[in-house]
Amino acid sequence: PAAGALALPLLAGVVLAALPHVRDAPKVQVYSRHPVTFGAENVLNCYAEDFHPPKIHMTLLQDDKPMPNVQYSDMSFSDNWTFRRLAYAAFVPAKGSVYTCRVEHVALPEPQTFKWDPDF
Repeated sequence: PAAGALALPLLAGVVLAALPHVRDAPKVQVYSRHPVTFGAENVLNCYAEDFHPPKIHMTLLQDDKPMPNVQYSDMSFSDNWTFRRLAYAAFVPAKGSVYTCRVEHVALPEPQTFKWDPDF
């Protein structure tokens, strides 16, 4: 092979190795769009930020069961090259139910669950 053909993969490896963020765990917040009134429609949000690489799996749960109709924002990135994403779903908060967001990311040793606090 030509010398240039070998240099390109080597250069790509050097550039990737120079990136400051190899594995950053996401910072996660779970909150509702509006102040809570049990029995009234609201939106549950799970916001993850400051993570790298961009691959992430976010699951909204009610009483450990996946919530229906979850939507996701487009992946975006910050000026420091970490990523952020929002998962959200319309819901009617029920007294006694537990709402959580389970996040899976390569920088986490295992999936982590973050609980929504209706008083927050």
